[in-house]
Amino acid sequence: MIFAIGLTSGPAHADRRVALVIGNSAYKSAPKLGNPVNDATLVGGMFKKAGFDSVDVRLDLSASEMRRMLREFAGRTRDAEMAVIYYAGHGIELDGTNYLIPTDATLETDGDVLDETIPVERALFAVEPAKQLRLIILDACRDNPFSKTMKRTLASRAIGRGLAKVEPTSPNTMIAFAAKAGSTASDGDSKNSPFAVALVEHLPKPGLDLRKAFGFVRDDVLKSTGYKQEPYVYGSLGGDDVPLVAVKPATTGPQANPQDALRRDYELALQLATRDGWEAFLTAYPEGFYANLAKGQLNKIGAEETRAAAEQKAKAAEQEKTRLVAERAQKAEQDKAAAAAKVAEEARIAAEKQKQIEQARTDAAEQQRKVAETAAAKAQAEKQAAEKAKAELAARQAADRASAEQAAKPTADRQIPEAESQKVAALSPAPTSTLSAVDLARSVQSELRRVGCLSAASDGDWSAASQRSLSLFNKYAGTQFDVKLASVDALDALKAKPGRVCPLVCNFGFKADGDQCVKITCRAGYHVGDDNECEKIQEKKPVATREDSRRRDADRKQTEAAPSTPQASGQMICNNAGCRPIAKGCRLGTANHPATPTVKIPAEICN
Repeated sequence: MIFAIGLTSGPAHADRRVALVIGNSAYKSAPKLGNPVNDATLVGGMFKKAGFDSVDVRLDLSASEMRRMLREFAGRTRDAEMAVIYYAGHGIELDGTNYLIPTDATLETDGDVLDETIPVERALFAVEPAKQLRLIILDACRDNPFSKTMKRTLASRAIGRGLAKVEPTSPNTMIAFAAKAGSTASDGDSKNSPFAVALVEHLPKPGLDLRKAFGFVRDDVLKSTGYKQEPYVYGSLGGDDVPLVAVKPATTGPQANPQDALRRDYELALQLATRDGWEAFLTAYPEGFYANLAKGQLNKIGAEETRAAAEQKAKAAEQEKTRLVAERAQKAEQDKAAAAAKVAEEARIAAEKQKQIEQARTDAAEQQRKVAETAAAKAQAEKQAAEKAKAELAARQAADRASAEQAAKPTADRQIPEAESQKVAALSPAPTSTLSAVDLARSVQSELRRVGCLSAASDGDWSAASQRSLSLFNKYAGTQFDVKLASVDALDALKAKPGRVCPLVCNFGFKADGDQCVKITCRAGYHVGDDNECEKIQEKKPVATREDSRRRDADRKQTEAAPSTPQASGQMICNNAGCRPIAKGCRLGTANHPATPTVKIPAEICN
């Protein structure tokens, strides 16, 4: 039995397959692309249905986010046999080197390509540790608007149309282009590009060698584009067939729940919470319980859009009414504007009520979904435990029968039925075992520590600290798990997160750098301020001492006691009004009398 278990568990690890799917549509400095997000969702669903162990679908990533995802994916490929990266979005070729363009790139000059984009060699580095197959699929050969607007810093620098040819240096490495080097790819007229549709059609066929699969993809794309677009594959594989999905032998043991992939896709669409995400989910799963839930989510999004439009219309009507009143328009026009504002406000209130109704419906449906999934998971666990116990009982009975046939003594033969009955009684009536509450709490706490939401130890005690950490996970992951208890659903959602979810919080004087806190170092003349940022040290103003105050008081008294300096010349002038000193700068002299010019009188003569 131990040998059989070793045989069955070995290939499961050896066939480990991981995939990273990126779709960039919402470019900030270029027109929005229609298909990459839809293509990434479609291809990601294909990898999940193909049974990949890890499928990470990421949409509209910035440069820093793309670098982080490639770094984390490189860690997951170390123990993988097969690693695949699919990228849909804009790409650019500069001097023979290909680059993937994040959504926040501006690319004002050709020199910005080196700083704002991700080289394709970075993706090759991420898949390098895989042992059997390293596959990169680039749906990035679209007509690039950046190459038309960017300034050239060097006239001889070449910016190609499409992507350049790539020859991987590592063995068992393939790079698939949506269009051959130097040409561009078409997005098509539907929600998905012809290249993505052909990939989903042929790659997941069990046992089909990848070289043949990409050959079929090429044929389909050529036909659908009128022989204008030809996909191309670079690299080489060995002589053995390398299928993306191996042919699975028939098994009689317990099977995986077919609803698991459907539930994971639903939870992914629930995290996205966009119309495109739900429409893509309904395209993949048009019928069933989860399809009805997705339709309810679309109704909620539609109600929110209607409410926002009604609110905007009501605001515009109110502004028009205010403008007419301010301009003292005719009463008929004011009445008309007031009536329009009233109708718009009533429409807004109705839309708000409809939004609340749809929100209540979706909340109730989500609650029912969680209850149903919990019950289904419990039933599945009980079924698998029962099948396992039954298989163990059958194996034990077969081993006992083999031992009985080899026994030489008749007495031993007579004792075999009694021993078998005791073993059957020991195995069959045992109830199915489930995970205890303490073990479940400890597992959830361990996952919360891994994603950065819990700093306490994993002791199995679901305390207030554990509840706060699960609440933080709900906040940053967009989930709504009950924080009062540890649940299997919360454990599954935590395990689905590949890296940190809750942001790293550091003490004063430290800042987050990746997954650790580093001390903040300020340059000379600066120190860490109250906002945990470096700020300039203010010069201290001199503080007057008591001795300085006493000296100033003595000087003031001495000045007040000194006689004032005369401002006049010392001469006096007198007239009918009296006598007064001659002003400074003037002198005493004579002048003609105003009435009798021949008569001289004393006068003040100034320069």
